Amino acid sequence: MIDVAPERFEELVADALDSIPEELGQLVDNVVVVVEDGSPRSGLLGLYQGYPLTERGAGYGIGVSMPDRITIFRHPICAIAHTEADVVRQVGVTVVHEVAHHFGIGDARLHELGWG
Repeated sequence: MIDVAPERFEELVADALDSIPEELGQLVDNVVVVVEDGSPRSGLLGLYQGYPLTERGAGYGIGVSMPDRITIFRHPICAIAHTEADVVRQVGVTVVHEVAHHFGIGDARLHELGWG
């Protein structure tokens, strides 16, 4: 396990988000990304909560629409890493994985693509 300071970890998440190709990044809509220390269940590195783009109908956004939420969990990622380079890699994979859920891509397909 390696302990990456919260501020540094947030930088790594920001870097991972910045690495998403611009044409895809522009399609991310109504999403907030946060970092939390712990996860609600063992082994969970990230979590997408919301309505994927593929499930948003014509009524989406009418009235109050809370933003979708992507949470990246610092302690679980640090727990499986041995070096900061491991953390950087896993943060990148986790961010891509959760953003993919926003686009409606499920876990099975992500595993097929190597982003599981």
